[in-house]
Amino acid sequence: MATNTYDASGIKVLEGLEAVRKRPGMYIGSTGRDGLHHLVYEIIDNSVDEALAGYCKNIDVIINPGETITVIDDGRGIPTGIHPQYKKSAVEIALTKLHAGGKFDNTNYKVSGGLHGVGVSVVNALSEWLKVTVYQDGKIFEQNYERGKPLDELTVVGKTKRTGTTVSFKPDYEIFSELVYSYDTLRHRIQELAFLNKGLRITLKDARTEDGKYEEFHYEGGIVEYIKLLNSGKEPLTPNVIYFEKSTDAGELEIAMQYTDSYNESISSFANNINTTEGGMHVNGFKSALTRCINTYGQKFNFLKKDKGETLSGEDIREGLTAIISVKLKNPEFEGQTKTKLGNPEIRGMVDTIVGSVLTSYLEEHPQEAKIIMEKATLASQARAAAKKARENVRRKSGLDTAALPGKLSDCADKNPANCEIYIVEGDSAGGSAKQGRDPKTQAILPLRGKILNVEKVRLDRMLSSDTIKSMITAFGTGIGEDFDIDKARYHKIIIMTDADVDGAHIRTLLLTFFYRYMPGLIDHGYVYVAQPPLYKVQKGKDIRYCYDEEQLEAIYTEIGRDKTELQRYKGLGEMNPEQLWETTMNPANRTLLKISIEDAVQADYVCSILMGDQVQPRRDFITENATKVENLDI
Repeated sequence: MATNTYDASGIKVLEGLEAVRKRPGMYIGSTGRDGLHHLVYEIIDNSVDEALAGYCKNIDVIINPGETITVIDDGRGIPTGIHPQYKKSAVEIALTKLHAGGKFDNTNYKVSGGLHGVGVSVVNALSEWLKVTVYQDGKIFEQNYERGKPLDELTVVGKTKRTGTTVSFKPDYEIFSELVYSYDTLRHRIQELAFLNKGLRITLKDARTEDGKYEEFHYEGGIVEYIKLLNSGKEPLTPNVIYFEKSTDAGELEIAMQYTDSYNESISSFANNINTTEGGMHVNGFKSALTRCINTYGQKFNFLKKDKGETLSGEDIREGLTAIISVKLKNPEFEGQTKTKLGNPEIRGMVDTIVGSVLTSYLEEHPQEAKIIMEKATLASQARAAAKKARENVRRKSGLDTAALPGKLSDCADKNPANCEIYIVEGDSAGGSAKQGRDPKTQAILPLRGKILNVEKVRLDRMLSSDTIKSMITAFGTGIGEDFDIDKARYHKIIIMTDADVDGAHIRTLLLTFFYRYMPGLIDHGYVYVAQPPLYKVQKGKDIRYCYDEEQLEAIYTEIGRDKTELQRYKGLGEMNPEQLWETTMNPANRTLLKISIEDAVQADYVCSILMGDQVQPRRDFITENATKVENLDI
């Protein structure tokens, strides 16, 4: 816990705020939906930093009518004294100077997340208005801002016995292309923060309607409870979650892990509460220690033949493992502006040493669990050997060898991947229409017969025995799993085109599960899309209109009237002739494509396991909870 005085002199200033409104994307990533929500995260992160320093227990987040946000905490409050250098209140300095904050000299905050001081000033710069209220020294202080500029001085407006900071703001319509907040998006991040900071209580309230949602997130078990949630769609192989936390001079480490019957590994990593989606030194240290410990144990207790040099690969050992690695350190070094990979080399050694020591003791003290883990890894090793042969088989059919491309593939003439797109089409009937209606120069068609395997329930070797899956792998050219190479992609748009019914939705889900588990790079690079075929054709005389939902249909009826109109409901793509399919769904000038992205890999992994796994009750609960959010359900 920090012992130094947290006052105005602790605020360090690095540069001004002028560039933020000119280039907002540099500071919050985008001026679209993601950037809009990022504003809220920056304010919450400041409050969480107070919790990490030991001063904040409660954080309340409110989405107000008019899409304004209020964040309330019970920390120490932003310092209100006069800054010795700038002769203004420290509140005003923190809100108007970029890189101004109490986090740069490691005296006021042992660790911190967020953008290390740019958070609240960037939010202020990109808000139509912002109001800050500080509860400190028995007084209530207030100050108001407009587009980053103070409208008044920091003023005492009352007395109080509490401490903390309240920030309310309205995102600037001149900056953001989208101004509507998603409750679910904020919920995911807030719940994640509550898991990562055990004991911290965070609430989220949607006050935009009278019956708006309200939830409280508070987990005394921290990431142990997170693991239990993530594994709710799987069958645990070890009864308890393995958990440990250690503190060293390099930083603090928390790890929770549990093996399940899944064939996939799910390792989520965080540094100072930031989701390091690309991993980094903490993940490298964990993996090397885990591989070493399991192999040492296996040879010591004759699961592996030491004299023959038998070992298990890290990939074998991690099959079915769900793990969360959380480190908190003074000076995190993140690679790239997106902060998705931790670069501190000293953290690898710290994690390796701690995990090695703890896991060695755990395995020897829990022989039954150790046996289950060894058997799981050994089976994975055997399956990997079979999968290696199957992969080599597929790999030989190089994407550059057009003679080896699938027979059903109608390829395009252009060989520049950036210009090319492939439609994955359900059924021969729709495939026929798509082939006739396409632009053969840049559009390839690969028809699928029936539903592909649910890859969530099978190992790689079994998956590679599927002709349908092999056809896609060969056509895409990238390889899969450890062989995946995005630079070998033969198309920069892979478009899933299925019927607008329940079966079509199921096929889309199966395909997306396959991409997410074995070719996530396609999604990361923005190569995966879902076609949006129309649901209705409305004709009145020679006037033909296509609409994609009930709302559009009603709008057309309002415009042209209902009398003597002909309405056709498309049950499947095969009902459209080639010209109609081209005009509505495939013509780049007219079509609508839904780009697939993974905003939250942890949440995606959880939902994937719930919907596609073997556990029935969690899937039923998930569907019951989310069924009301589904639009245009056609059964």
